[in-house]
Amino acid sequence: MISLNTYLIAYIGIYLVSFALYLAVGLINFRYLEKHGQKVPVAFEGMIDEKELKKISLYTTDNIRFKLVQTSVGKILFLYIILSGILPWLAESLAQVNFLLAGLIFFAALGFVAATVDLPFDYYHSFVLEDRYGFNTKTLKIWFSDLLKSMLVMIVVGTFLLSALLLMLRYAGKTWWIWAWAVLLGFQLLMTILYPTIIAPLFNKFTLLEDSDLKVGIERLAEGEDLNVEGIFQMDATRRTRHTNAYFSGLGKAKRIVLFDSLIQSHSKDEILAILAHEIGHLKKNHIKKHLAVISFVSLLLFYLASKLLTWNVMYESFGFSNMPLYAGLFLVGILWEPLGFFLSPMGMAISRRFEREADFYSLRILKTARPLSTALKKMARENLSNLRPHPLYVCFNYSHPPLLERIEYLEASDKYPAKIYGPGPG
Repeated sequence: MISLNTYLIAYIGIYLVSFALYLAVGLINFRYLEKHGQKVPVAFEGMIDEKELKKISLYTTDNIRFKLVQTSVGKILFLYIILSGILPWLAESLAQVNFLLAGLIFFAALGFVAATVDLPFDYYHSFVLEDRYGFNTKTLKIWFSDLLKSMLVMIVVGTFLLSALLLMLRYAGKTWWIWAWAVLLGFQLLMTILYPTIIAPLFNKFTLLEDSDLKVGIERLAEGEDLNVEGIFQMDATRRTRHTNAYFSGLGKAKRIVLFDSLIQSHSKDEILAILAHEIGHLKKNHIKKHLAVISFVSLLLFYLASKLLTWNVMYESFGFSNMPLYAGLFLVGILWEPLGFFLSPMGMAISRRFEREADFYSLRILKTARPLSTALKKMARENLSNLRPHPLYVCFNYSHPPLLERIEYLEASDKYPAKIYGPGPG
């Protein structure tokens, strides 16, 4: 065990407070559901009955318990790792190893531990929890194949990024953090192009949309909004899950529309068009660019702070390091952000929910009616067993989208006051 000092005590205090608050928010959400989730909301009458509502409550409750247990195990194990002296022992064992290789081994060892701990939880989530409610359709073979592919992608991508970062730390001097930020930003932009065309097809099969009538409707919708799309694809989501979704991916000329085959099977043409109109709203309102701008600013600030902390010997000494290996410093800076990020998460979630509302209203302005999007959201809530009564505090910390009931209520209210909502047209 390493010795406690003021800095380490302060860190552990913040860590434990964030952990306790996470648990409290989850339990508050659990109790709120017990109290308010027993009656079908007026907006869902005719779409969800009492039996389905009970199933939603049970699924939500099981998920809350699962996440609380999974997070608790991870948090406790993490505390043991940083307090047991394992990290400085590992760094000392790598003292005679090449700097780049030592850094890669250090992070690989920690990544292996994290992956090993997550493995039984991932299995339980897929083959017990999701299977219990009829969502899981993957076989053990598919699960294992996805696991291997994910590991290979993480190894390749992680090795490239970490190697670049460590080399800049060693050779780029005091301005390393600027170069590291530029590389990270360039990599993020590159991944928006590579992910839909190279990485995603490793896991799912993407085929051109077969429904010609739906395809024509989507093309007209995109053309009407002056949007160039590389292709409209359907994804074989039902090989793994019965959850439904649709999304845009890529940037520039690499933009493509992807529909889960489960969505095509369960939703009408108008409902799918309404969902895609919402996604078009994100593009036309420049939400992706704004999101990248925020990430770029925050990551630049974090790299600057990291450049200062990496030379602060108190940080290393507090966690039991007798010397100051820079790769260990990167890890220590990263774990400082984890509890602080939890307290800042409501800000990011609030921005995301605002973007979602703007995209909803953009969809209304395109279609001139809220009905198809409202109906689509109700079906998605029923099919995905979404919690209809999340506690506002839980929403604050965890919801990137407004709660479905809230979205449906303001969507349906818009049809009563169209002039106020739709305005003169898209914009």
